[in-house]
Amino acid sequence: MIDKKFAVLPLRDVVIYPGMILPLFIGRDSSIKALQASLDEHKSVCLATQKTAQMKDEITDKDIYKVGVLCNVLQFLNLPDGTVKILVEAKSSVKISDVAFENSVMTASVEVIENIDDIKNSPEIKNLVETLGDSFLYYTKISKKVPNDIIENLRKNLELGVVIDNVLNYVDIDIKTQQEILELPITAQRLSRFIQIVEQQIATFKLDQKIQNRIKFQLDKNQKDFYLNEKMKAISKELGDDNEYDVYEEKLKTVKLSKEAEVKVKAEIAKLKKMPPMSAETTVIRNYLDWVFDLPWGRKSKLSHDISEAKKILDEDHYGLEKVKERIIQNLIVQKRTKKTAPTILCLFGPPGVGKTSLGQSIARAMGRKFDRISLGGVSDESTLRGHRRTYIGSQPGRIMATLKKVGTNNPLIMLDEIDKMTRDWHGDPTAVLLEILDPAQNKAFNDHYIELDYDLSDVMFITTANSLNIPRPLRDRMEIINIEGYTEDEKLQIAKNHLINKIFEANGVGHSEIVFDDNAILDLIRYYTQEAGVRNLDRAISKVVRKSIMEIEDKGLKNIKITRENLKEFAGIPQYSHEDKANKNQVGVVNGLAWTEVGGELLPLEAVYMYGKGNLTLTGSLGDVMKESIQTAKSFIKSRAISFGIHPQMFDKYDIHIHAPEGATPKDGPSAGLAFATVIVSLLTGIPVKSDVAMTGEINLQGKALAIGGLKQKLLAAKRAGIKTVLIPAKNVKDLEEVPDNIKNALEIKPVETADEVFEIALATPLIPLKWDKEAEDRYLNIKHDENMKPTVN
Repeated sequence: MIDKKFAVLPLRDVVIYPGMILPLFIGRDSSIKALQASLDEHKSVCLATQKTAQMKDEITDKDIYKVGVLCNVLQFLNLPDGTVKILVEAKSSVKISDVAFENSVMTASVEVIENIDDIKNSPEIKNLVETLGDSFLYYTKISKKVPNDIIENLRKNLELGVVIDNVLNYVDIDIKTQQEILELPITAQRLSRFIQIVEQQIATFKLDQKIQNRIKFQLDKNQKDFYLNEKMKAISKELGDDNEYDVYEEKLKTVKLSKEAEVKVKAEIAKLKKMPPMSAETTVIRNYLDWVFDLPWGRKSKLSHDISEAKKILDEDHYGLEKVKERIIQNLIVQKRTKKTAPTILCLFGPPGVGKTSLGQSIARAMGRKFDRISLGGVSDESTLRGHRRTYIGSQPGRIMATLKKVGTNNPLIMLDEIDKMTRDWHGDPTAVLLEILDPAQNKAFNDHYIELDYDLSDVMFITTANSLNIPRPLRDRMEIINIEGYTEDEKLQIAKNHLINKIFEANGVGHSEIVFDDNAILDLIRYYTQEAGVRNLDRAISKVVRKSIMEIEDKGLKNIKITRENLKEFAGIPQYSHEDKANKNQVGVVNGLAWTEVGGELLPLEAVYMYGKGNLTLTGSLGDVMKESIQTAKSFIKSRAISFGIHPQMFDKYDIHIHAPEGATPKDGPSAGLAFATVIVSLLTGIPVKSDVAMTGEINLQGKALAIGGLKQKLLAAKRAGIKTVLIPAKNVKDLEEVPDNIKNALEIKPVETADEVFEIALATPLIPLKWDKEAEDRYLNIKHDENMKPTVN
């Protein structure tokens, strides 16, 4: 009998025997308190097993067995999650009595049942431990449940605690039986009971093995197959998958698969029949078969070849874009004659908002094809288009196959949107896949990695879109680029009146008589509230005006509102943009240039001043490298012809020139302002004003020739909007005037020029007078110091 009391720690689902050393994790607050109280007093604690494994916050003496184990605490460790890990050595089995609770800590008096130290060297105990170890090792050999490292460790260390610990971990013994063994009064009896349990387990294993061998011997192959198939059918019926093989075989008869696909599908169905219904591979095969059967093998839409109806649809959906519509109609005529999809892949190239995607929808409607769109922006993995192989978890077909399944026909119109925004990384190059998809000679046998069957894409009509021509060269060669330029103001006005306003009224429940837009109000929305090549922002601006108008009608009980230029600010807010207007008078060193941007044409006023210096040229206004080179070219040309223009050569040595393009925060680049830069330099150094109602565009070379430029239509529109009367353009751009609307050409005096001399003759207020220059003047310029008081003069 031990006089002093010990703290009692309840254990769940585990029984400890004397001689064992093992770690325990303590999570219950009361148990942690009991452990700490015990350690403070004598570093020993009594462990008792709970009668049930259920977690309880409060334990009473009725919840634990009255025989436990007295243990020494060898190690104590606080864990971050608030629990405690301890390492204990079980010393003696004890009887527990006089259980009490002090500050939530369970304490009890204990009586040692047997002192293990007195018998651990007993020959009888050693023999029993060896017998138990041998029996357990044989058990591990036939059960194959114990890891090899455990077995090897046990062979080298046949000690009492180690053997019992392994038996408890790997032999099926319930907690009640384990407790009964602990309560046996003599260690030899406990060991004998363990040996008996292990031998019973060995006998059970041998009997099961004998029965299995006998059954296996009796069943032949046919009986086994019949049994398994019947079992699989029964399981499938319970799961609601009855006759799934028949369903697939019925689909095989109705769907017009290719010969290759038919062979592949038959093999997959045969494989599915042999597999357990609940296996992961079965799900993979089912998904594959569903995808193959859902593809539109041989299913086609009935195409329309009515060219007049197609023209009507294109005109209804889109205003202007005559060249684009003409090319599309040509494509339709070819398809009508050949009864095949035209081999040419069209690429609609243009700025955002001009209607590239909606144009694709109109083409599909005009042809009677189903339509779907695949966005390629940011696509960097070729598997996005070609699919993943079935060996990967979660694999699926690529976007091409998924789109065909979605539309349900074999001849849709698929729009590959934003083809210029694809990227390339270690996953592969999606451009390589598109080279096959967009090549009529190759896409007859497109092979998706998931489907693993050749699929004919030759009846699919592909149209691509791009905002820039930053497309790999091989891919560009597959496509015909159709340039969709931005709309002019007049075109935007017509689009707003005939399309946007009606759509916005319908979306907001507005009657046509409730809100009336004046044409000048729409033009101001276009000019001062939007800055774009397309009409997306114009759509938003009109929507804003309509919503504000509705609110006014509801609040004030009005019948209708008319939106005019005068009251537009009230409904649309403060104007967001402004446009340069021409100067009111002729000025020296100020020229009206014309610029093209992604959002349309702009008047580009250029100004220059000179000051005493060393002949330096200063350029400001966020000018790009190409534009800076254009200015240098213009200066060199003027300097080479200075005498004939009436400019003293000394001007380039003694004066610095500063050229500036206003709105310095806006980047500007390109060579098309070369003629304007030459004009502003000549005006500055001769003192001759430039006509304020003249604007010009054109690149210049060192010989003073006017070279062709782009964006002529937008630049002429900007000149008309700014009040310009005369526009000088390179003679090589006369052919582009065919694309310019007549109302713009009629409002401007357009003069083609071939050289800078013609520009100076038209743009300068007075003619240029050459300097009187002889041998004496040249010698004086070359050999005599420059006159500090020399001023620019016109002879």
